[in-house]
Amino acid sequence: MVAACRAMLDAGGPVPAAELERVTAVSPRQLTRDFAAVVGVGPRAFGHAVRTGRARDLLRAHGQVTDAVFAAGFGSTRAFYETAGPTLGMEPRRYARGGAGQALRWTAVGTDLGTVVAVAGDLGLTAVRIGDDVEALLAEVRAELPAASFERDDDGLVDLAAGLRALAAGGVPERALPLDLHGTAFQARVWDALRRIPAGRTRSYTEVAAEIGSPTAVRAVASACARNPVALVVPCHRVIRGDGTMGGYRWGLAVKERLLARERDAAAGHGPASDG
Repeated sequence: MVAACRAMLDAGGPVPAAELERVTAVSPRQLTRDFAAVVGVGPRAFGHAVRTGRARDLLRAHGQVTDAVFAAGFGSTRAFYETAGPTLGMEPRRYARGGAGQALRWTAVGTDLGTVVAVAGDLGLTAVRIGDDVEALLAEVRAELPAASFERDDDGLVDLAAGLRALAAGGVPERALPLDLHGTAFQARVWDALRRIPAGRTRSYTEVAAEIGSPTAVRAVASACARNPVALVVPCHRVIRGDGTMGGYRWGLAVKERLLARERDAAAGHGPASDG
């Protein structure tokens, strides 16, 4: 697997199956199975992710879409726009300008876990952060999209705020909170699996890896949990170590423990059930 990954990283994108067979001494069919089990996606998807990542770096560095297209190894601008747009979360030209033209709204929700900062675009939540310093939390999101516009909109996001407040209390939002997430194919599979974990229950990193069909990708699952962009809504706090200990949590182990305790109580009928 290491040799295959290195070959694609060195090439800056997908590598022909025959070349991968040469460097790994493994048949294409077996390599695809083994690669997906370890990495979470097949060699072709990994190669495309490498190429898109290179294009992302070139866009940020130089800002010229056409130059980035061909320098990253895409055969045409059409192919680039079709594959890179969903991964970048916006049109490539806008990403090259640091999100210029993208209007984002945000609100801050007070909870006893800390302040929850939520950022939303036209399609739904793109970021949810938990902490004590609103400006520091918002700065994290601004750093990812330095040229996007950010406007506080407490009134317009009141329903999202109510849903987040319910989740922080261990309850369930009255309405499903819309999401606008962008990550790798593997991260998306992990985040989908996390949303299927019932409130009041937990899964180990190993169990999540098995559920998404990549039983040996335990570390990659842990990494995807750590990179979860929307705390609470994608409940990465419900994933613990196999020995029953908490493991890590970006927003603090005390917050994780309190969330799990509240969800257990709510599931048992001793806590809040909804925001309605």
